[in-house]
Amino acid sequence: MSSNSAETVKVAIRCRPLNSKEKSDGRDTIVDMDMKIGQVILKNPKGDPGEPPKTFTFDSVFDPTIPQREVYDSIARPIVNSVMDGYNGTIFAYGQTGTGKTHTMEGAPTPDLQGIIPSSFDHVFETVNSSVDKQWMVRASYIEIYNEEVRDLLSKDPKNKLELKEHKDSGVYVKGLNIFVVKSVPELKNVLEVGKKNRSVGATQMNQDSSRSHSIFSITIETIESGASSQGHIRMGKLNLVDLAGSERQSKTGATGDRLKEGIKINLSLTALGNVISALVDSKTGHVPYRDSKLTRLLQDSLGGNTKTVMVANLGPADWNYDETLSTLRYANRAKNIKNKPRINEDPKDAMLREFQEEIANLKAQLAKSDSSQDSSRPTSGVKEEVVERIVTVPKALDHAFLEQMRQELEAQMRLELSAKSENAKLTEAEIEQVKREAAERAKQEAARLESERLRMEEEAAKIQRKQKKIQDEMAKRAQDAEQIRAEKEALAKRLKAMESKILKGDERGGLAEVTKKKEAELKRREEELERRRAMEAKKANEIAALEEAQLAAEEKYSSKHEEADQKTKKLKKLWKKFQEVNVEVEDMYKEFQREKEDLLESVRMLQDQMQLKDMVIEAFIPPEEVQKVMKRAHWDEDREVWVLERLSDVGRRDVAVPGSSRRPVSASGQRRPTSDFAKMASAMGDMNPRFKSENILNLELDLPERTTYDYEGPGVDPRVQAAINAAFADDGELLFVGNGEA
Repeated sequence: MSSNSAETVKVAIRCRPLNSKEKSDGRDTIVDMDMKIGQVILKNPKGDPGEPPKTFTFDSVFDPTIPQREVYDSIARPIVNSVMDGYNGTIFAYGQTGTGKTHTMEGAPTPDLQGIIPSSFDHVFETVNSSVDKQWMVRASYIEIYNEEVRDLLSKDPKNKLELKEHKDSGVYVKGLNIFVVKSVPELKNVLEVGKKNRSVGATQMNQDSSRSHSIFSITIETIESGASSQGHIRMGKLNLVDLAGSERQSKTGATGDRLKEGIKINLSLTALGNVISALVDSKTGHVPYRDSKLTRLLQDSLGGNTKTVMVANLGPADWNYDETLSTLRYANRAKNIKNKPRINEDPKDAMLREFQEEIANLKAQLAKSDSSQDSSRPTSGVKEEVVERIVTVPKALDHAFLEQMRQELEAQMRLELSAKSENAKLTEAEIEQVKREAAERAKQEAARLESERLRMEEEAAKIQRKQKKIQDEMAKRAQDAEQIRAEKEALAKRLKAMESKILKGDERGGLAEVTKKKEAELKRREEELERRRAMEAKKANEIAALEEAQLAAEEKYSSKHEEADQKTKKLKKLWKKFQEVNVEVEDMYKEFQREKEDLLESVRMLQDQMQLKDMVIEAFIPPEEVQKVMKRAHWDEDREVWVLERLSDVGRRDVAVPGSSRRPVSASGQRRPTSDFAKMASAMGDMNPRFKSENILNLELDLPERTTYDYEGPGVDPRVQAAINAAFADDGELLFVGNGEA
C-alpha cells in the first residue's frame, strides 16, 4: 500500500580522524561530537578566546571511532529495507576532498571495513534468500559525471559521452546505459570492480586518490508475490548509491592543468546542487534549477521527489579546514529541511520482471509444442518400419567372343546329335554347312533372348536403385529434421534456464530464512529503540525550551526596582550573547559567500582567458564571412547541452527566404579568395608582406635557430716564418699570409 506522506531528507555527519600529515604538522582538532543528541560542535581556531563554538544538530553523528558496520546499520539499512518494499532510495556522501567519502561508500575489501555499497549488496541478497513465495529480479548500472559529461563505467568505451533524456513516467534517464541482471553478491561486486577500474581519479596535495568525478551506482530491485493469494502486482524499487567528488580549493590542492579544470567543474556542479537545496528549502522560490547541472538532473527525484534520501556529510577535524568544515555543516543543515514524497512503485511500465515471466511462459509453450510435434512424427505403436535391401544381379552385355563361343558350342552339340542319328556315319559337307547355319541361327536367337533379359534386368535394377535412393533420402531428411528439432529444443531449454536463473526465489528450506528473520527482528528492535531515544531527546529539548520561556515570563514580575534592574541586566546579557552569536554567524556567512564568489570569479576569469584566446585565433585565421555562416548555422541543444551545426537546408527552412539565396556563394569582393579582417587591416595600413596578398596567415617573426658553428681560427705562425715566406714571394708581387699572424 503506497504512502504519499512527506518526509524530510535524513542527514548524518561523519568525522574522520587526523591523518598522518596533519599529525606531523601538529594540527589541532576543532570538531567535537555528541552522538547522544546528534550534535556537532565546531570551534573557530582563529576566533576570540570568548567566542562561543558553533553547534549543529542532525539526525545522526558519528565520531572517528564508529565502525563501518554501525554506520551502515544506522543510516543505510532502513533505506535498503524500503527499497526492497518498492520505494526509491538514495544515499549520497558529500564533503570536502580528502574527508573519507569514498571510504564511507566503498571502504576496503574486508568484512569489517567494507562501506555502504558492498554492505548493501549483502543486505539485498540476504533479503532475497530469506523471502518466501516471492520472485525477485536485481539489476545494476554504474555511471560517472566527469567534467559535466555522463559516462557509462560498464561500457566497452567508458570515455563515450551519453545523453540525458526525460520520460513523462520514468523521469530522467541515461540513453544507451548498460544495465546488467545480477544473481548473487559476487556478481554485484564484480560489476562494482569493473566500474571502479574505469573511474576517473587523480592525485592532489590533499588526496593521493582523489575522485575527479561524481559516481552513481544504481541497483533496481523488482519483486512479485508468487503464492496462492498473490494478485500479481509488481513492486520496483531503485537504490542510488552516490559518491560525490569533493569540493576543493586550488590554493590547498595545488591543482594545475587538467586537475584545475576538473576541480572547477566539480565545484560548479556542487554549487548547482547547493542552489537546488536552497531553492527547495526556501518556500518563496517557485523555480528549482535542476537543469543547471547533470548531477542535479540525475538527483532530481532524490531531492524533493519520490525517494527516501539520506545524506552523509564527511568532515575533516583539522584546524586548517575550518572554513570548509563550516561550509559542509551549513550545507548539510539546509539539506535536512528538504521534504520528499516517497511512494511505493507498484506495477511500473518499465518493469522487466513481467517481461521475463511472459518470455519464460512463451519458451515453455514452445518446448511443449516441439515435444508434441516430435512425438507425432514418430511411428505409432505396433507398426514397425522395415527397410528391405534387395540384391539384383544384372547380366553383362553380350560381346562378340561370347557369341562366337556360344555358336561353337551349339554347332558341336548339333554335330553330335546328327552323328548319333546317322549311326556314326561321316557327315557330308552339305550337312556340315546346314549344321553351321542352324547353329548360327539358334545362337542368334539365344543372343536376342539373353539381350532382352539383360535389358529387363537392368530396368528392374534401376527401379530398385531409385526406390532405395528415395528411401535413403527420406531417412536422411528425417534424421536432419530430428537433429534440427533436437538443437532447437536444446537452445530453447538453455534460453529458458538462463531466463529462469535471472528470476531469484527465496530459500524455502526455512533454515536461512529463520536466521535472517531473527537478525532483521533484532535490527528492527534496535532501530525502534534508536527512534524512541531520539523522540525522547527531542521532547526533552522542547520541554527545556518551554521552561526557559516560562522562566523568562516569570521574571517579568518584580518586587522592587533593584530586582527588576538585575533581572533585566541578566536578560540583556543573554540577548547580547545571542546577538553576538548571530553577528558572528552573519559575518561567517558573508565570508563564505565572498570565498564562493572569489572562486566563481576565478573560474570566470579562466574561462574568459580561454575565450579571448579562441577569439583571437578565429579572427586571425578564419574569414569573417565564414564565421557568420557558422554562427548562423549554430544553435544550442537544451537536452544535450551542446552547440549543434544545422545543415544548410535546415537553416534555409528556418530563416525567411531571401531572393537569390539559392545561388552559389561568390568569393570576397576585390579579393582572390576569402581574407581575414587581420589581413585586410594589414593591407590597408601598407603592410606589403606577401603573406597578406592572398593567404590567410599571420605575420609572425621567424624563430632563429641557435648557432651551432664557430668562426675558423687557424694555428698561429711565427713572425720570422711569415717574413721568410713574404720574402720568397716578394719577386712575384704577391704576399702570402699564413694563419692569423699571431705568435
